[in-house]
Amino acid sequence: MSRLILLNKPYGVLCQFTDQGSAGSARPTLSGLLQVPGVYPAGRLDRDSEGLLLLTDDGRLQARIADPRFKLPKTYLVQVEGEPGESSLDKLRRGLVLNDGPTRPAEARRIAEPALWPRDPPVRFRKSVPDCWIELTLREGRNRQVRRMTAAIGHPTLRLVRWRIGDWSIDGLGPGEWREIRV
Repeated sequence: MSRLILLNKPYGVLCQFTDQGSAGSARPTLSGLLQVPGVYPAGRLDRDSEGLLLLTDDGRLQARIADPRFKLPKTYLVQVEGEPGESSLDKLRRGLVLNDGPTRPAEARRIAEPALWPRDPPVRFRKSVPDCWIELTLREGRNRQVRRMTAAIGHPTLRLVRWRIGDWSIDGLGPGEWREIRV
């Protein structure tokens, strides 16, 4: 039986167990959140992104989760600058051309502000610039893809929380909390 850990990765934590950065820069890593031997991340989540990270001890399961060929949907809650209209969201739904090629079509919709934990540090607030939240579901996973997609439609990402991968979500988990399930 394989182990699968659902972790709510906090903002600012590297998606690895050791920091390979420059000397003297002790950045937070996964080792500060869990000490479970033999598990490794199935996919990545940027240091400045939050939310669901899956870890497993099963190489096949890790590949199935991370490999874009399996098109496992990944759902993100994204706070963006400005208020994208339907025409902007339609661009996301049709797919965009980024500097590394076209994206697959995404599911995109505006949502009410979700009831999330406060981010530390908080997102910069600007009284003169509105913001809103969108839910974005992708079936691929390129480097900083959500951020590049929202920037391409003129609405830069302010906060990014991965909420779901396939059938697994962080519902009920606070930042740094995790639960294990058997698969």
